[in-house]
Amino acid sequence: MTQQAEKSTIVLFSGELDKAIAAFIIANGAAAYEQEVTIFFTFWGLNALRKDQQVPIKKGLLEKMFGWMMPRGAGKLPLSKMNFLGAGPKMIKHVMKKHNALSLPELIELAREQDVKLVACTMTMDLLGLKQEELIDGIEYAGVAAYLGDATEAKVNLFI
Repeated sequence: MTQQAEKSTIVLFSGELDKAIAAFIIANGAAAYEQEVTIFFTFWGLNALRKDQQVPIKKGLLEKMFGWMMPRGAGKLPLSKMNFLGAGPKMIKHVMKKHNALSLPELIELAREQDVKLVACTMTMDLLGLKQEELIDGIEYAGVAAYLGDATEAKVNLFI
């Protein structure tokens, strides 16, 4: 009889660089220990999944405004503390590179290679006017019920 893999889930609610990095470091660590990992992206956490370039999609004014105000992709997220008008993320990225730490886009790619399940919250996408075409390829789309199904079976559930 084979033993079933342990499961962990993370809700990434924050759209801040340092919190997203922490979520992906934890997810990649758990995946390296052969756990099944789900990251459920909701509200501002969805910005980590946005494509860097603008995608031409017809939207209403309010949806366009949300798109203009939110950072576009993992490379443009602000820091939660010491953002300094955008200088803080540049400094932390420099320090990470100096210490050979993976960048957030590299952590996302590693998570995908390790089969971490990346799930975009469809309800939040509707509220913020985000379309699937605006998010990176290779992710899943689901509502809170799907996340709760994963969380019910998980030993570890984190909210970041």
